[in-house]
Amino acid sequence: MKIILSRKGFDSSRGGKPSPIFEDGTLLSLLIPDEESTVPFAKLRPRGIEIGDIVQDLTKGRVSRTMGAHLDPDLERSTIQRSPNWLPNFGQSGAAQKHLANQGVGIGDLFLFFGWFHRVERVNEHYRYAKGAPDVHAIFGWLPIGKMLNVDRDLPPQWLKGHPHLQGRSPSPNVIYIADRPEAGGIFDEFHIGRQLTAEGHGRSYWRLPGWFFPCGGHSLSYHRHARRWKKLGGDTLLHTVGRGQEFVLDCDHFPEALEWIRKTVGCKA
Repeated sequence: MKIILSRKGFDSSRGGKPSPIFEDGTLLSLLIPDEESTVPFAKLRPRGIEIGDIVQDLTKGRVSRTMGAHLDPDLERSTIQRSPNWLPNFGQSGAAQKHLANQGVGIGDLFLFFGWFHRVERVNEHYRYAKGAPDVHAIFGWLPIGKMLNVDRDLPPQWLKGHPHLQGRSPSPNVIYIADRPEAGGIFDEFHIGRQLTAEGHGRSYWRLPGWFFPCGGHSLSYHRHARRWKKLGGDTLLHTVGRGQEFVLDCDHFPEALEWIRKTVGCKA
């Protein structure tokens, strides 16, 4: 089995702001803006949270509630009205998909989605970022791969027809990863420290990971093979992550402790 740490949601170039951690601990990854999308932020309500005004507040109007959202990854049934046959899914294409293919990612492997987050507060009926709170990378969702749709050759099911990767804008290779049942993937209800990747007191690109994450026998998290990126920190590992790259793959055949980590620490339901 392979675990793919997949960077998604608002970032410095798309959205320009972190996604929010609300005062009650609720975690909400903001989908990136997409001018060609027919689904506006105002129509998105994952778990009843109305995203439109939140996006508009946090970006100070630069991303409006009427702007289109890139609904991918699509992990929560309640986000918009669904077909009864809907399943959690995620599309990847181009160079990032080539990397996944080169790493042998396929059915039975697990995506863990992470993004850039910051605590927010509500003042005078509007959301704003809490001063003094840290920027962190945190895991917000998961998707075990049950099926793979090769967009270049496979006929998509009817319920998937509106997917962004089926609109003719994604470069080849173009693949949509699909769970095998509705409850197999999803988003986490709230933030907790076990899902925070960023090391306390460091910039968000410095991750504190379990000690077993440290490279061994020539094996490491993909895109992070240079020894200078890794440091032992007591019983843990400190990793300085790469600035670019969307998908980081870890082969559990070489890091079997990862299975217990995703169950107990991350709390993955897969």
